[in-house]
Amino acid sequence: MTTVWIDGQVVDAAQARVGALDHGLTVGDGVFETCKVLHGSVFALTRHLRRLERSCAVLGLVCPTPDLVRAATEALLAAEGPLPLGRLRITVTGGAGPLGSDRADSSPTLVLALSAASPWPERIAVVSVPWRRNEHSAVTGAKTTSYAENVVALHRAHEQGAHEALMANTAGNLCEGTGSNVVLDLDGVLVTPPLSSGCLAGITRELFLEWALADGLPVVERDEPLDALARARDVLLTSSTRNVQQVQTLDGRELGGSELGRAAVELFERYAAKGMDP
Repeated sequence: MTTVWIDGQVVDAAQARVGALDHGLTVGDGVFETCKVLHGSVFALTRHLRRLERSCAVLGLVCPTPDLVRAATEALLAAEGPLPLGRLRITVTGGAGPLGSDRADSSPTLVLALSAASPWPERIAVVSVPWRRNEHSAVTGAKTTSYAENVVALHRAHEQGAHEALMANTAGNLCEGTGSNVVLDLDGVLVTPPLSSGCLAGITRELFLEWALADGLPVVERDEPLDALARARDVLLTSSTRNVQQVQTLDGRELGGSELGRAAVELFERYAAKGMDP
């Protein structure tokens, strides 16, 4: 079951209503965050709220105050009870607007939704897809609700029996997945695309980079061509719902994984266990 906070009230998802002319619906004028919930607490909520504010700034949206979002989150958590594992989505849109791209002078829409989640499978398959991220886009770096290209790419992955799709950018360099950042073990160094590649500034990516540097794990941000996937000893995905996860199959090729990759997974789990709001 999914529980929703909207207009100051907690309601069942079937009762939640957003206007038919909401700009988030008509033109995708919105931003969002997805947070992991563990035993009734939200992981890294402060960092997610900071990124929500950054995304709103990119689109020129008025961002709800952190206090409002936190209060709505607490109301949802209280209504749902202590979920062992859950997913919280925070969405902000431009509010009611015209049918075109112009905005109206209206208040933004804020919707929070909370539901139980299932762990990712132990074996993860990934494929590369031909479509490219535009690192020069006006909304690069913002986590927008305009996710149609992600839907298409992920559908292609599912058609091939995979869980995630990886894309290059317009320069032909590895960028990201549809809902994850990517890290490669290349010659004993963990390499992840820089933010200049057009990839999203993932919260898990951010934490992993900080913790790996603090722990002395060899990690760098560096552009690599998409075909670097073929020579990677290990491929890792990072996201709020999966933490750091090793990939077992890449474009049909079995990956044995590496000690460095396993160390990255262990490092994240160890640091994440120290507190819910790092």
